[in-house]
Amino acid sequence: MILLKCIRPDKITAAVSNFVVEKMGQRFIEPPTFDLPACFSDSNNTTPLVFVLSPGSDPIASFMKYVEDCGMMSRFKTISLGSGQDKPAEEMISNGKTQGTWVLLANCHLCISWMPKLEGIVEQMTSSNHADFRLWLTSCPSPKFPVSILQNSVKMTLEPPSGLK
Repeated sequence: MILLKCIRPDKITAAVSNFVVEKMGQRFIEPPTFDLPACFSDSNNTTPLVFVLSPGSDPIASFMKYVEDCGMMSRFKTISLGSGQDKPAEEMISNGKTQGTWVLLANCHLCISWMPKLEGIVEQMTSSNHADFRLWLTSCPSPKFPVSILQNSVKMTLEPPSGLK
C-alpha cells in the first residue's frame, strides 16, 4: 500500500478498503443502518431531534412509519416552514409542550428569519414540558441555522458516511 500510495495515490482508498475487508471483515466497511428508535431513545422532552437533509434523501417516510409504530398518529402535528408559518409553528410547539404531542417543523432552512425565535423557544424548554413532547426539525445544512440548537440536539441524517467504520 505504501508503494501504491507513491505510484497511484488515487487508488489508495480502494486498497485500504480491500485490506480492511481481508483482515477484519466486510462489516467494518459497510455504513451503519439508520436507527430512528435509537435516536429517539437519546432524546427527551427538552432535546430537539434534527434531521439534516442531504440531496436526494427524504426521512419523512421512515419518520411517519415510526410515528405510527409508536402510536402517536393522533398526537402528531407537522408544518412545513416558509412564509407566514412562524405563528402556527409557535402555537404547535406551545400546545405540544402542554399536551405531549410530537411536533415536526419541516424545512427550517426556508424560514431563516424565524430561526432566532426558534432558538429562543428551544432554549426555554424545560423538563416541566409534558414527558411525551418531542420537537422534530428538518433542515438542509445552512450557516443561518442556530448553532445552539445543533449543539443541544440529536442529529440524524439518512446519507451514510463514506469510508471506514
